[in-house]
Amino acid sequence: MDDRDARGERPVGSPAAGVVHSLLERHETLATVESLTGGLLSASIVEIAGVSGTYRGGLVVYATELKAQLAGVPEDLLAERGPVDPDVAVALAEGGRRRCGADWGLATTGVAGPEPQDGKPVGLVYVAVAGPGDTQVRQLDLDGGRAHIRSAAVIEALRLLADRLHAATEREADAGPTDAADRAGVGRR
Repeated sequence: MDDRDARGERPVGSPAAGVVHSLLERHETLATVESLTGGLLSASIVEIAGVSGTYRGGLVVYATELKAQLAGVPEDLLAERGPVDPDVAVALAEGGRRRCGADWGLATTGVAGPEPQDGKPVGLVYVAVAGPGDTQVRQLDLDGGRAHIRSAAVIEALRLLADRLHAATEREADAGPTDAADRAGVGRR
């Protein structure tokens, strides 16, 4: 699963590298909020050279009450549905974006196992991204052991963000060069 080269660095083609480079090109920032991945997502991001120009930071909110206290997930949502829920994933992404002052928030929540949690099966994972103008969540039904589920959740979260960045870039290209230049601050004094 590890894609490091002989120097121990991730290659430019890794999912994290692609996201970091896209964010740098767009002059946008990222924050992460993690539950089941417990820091793996942020670790994969900060391994990329140049990431300090885009990564604001992240929260690891493994305990349910910390999802509310640190990431701002509504307590009534957590009480009603539990931590493994698509709306909780969205609230995590939005909370991370807001609390870290980032353009994009990326979140993970789910059940890595080995046992089900609150009636939710092992391998049920939600990844969410909140960005300028839109929020999206994906449900994943992953197989395998705990380590595989956590690693796959990281990859899928990065893929979701890459998809949203690509869509945003396409929307801007369709809007024309003036709008894209304005967004990037080109020509401002």
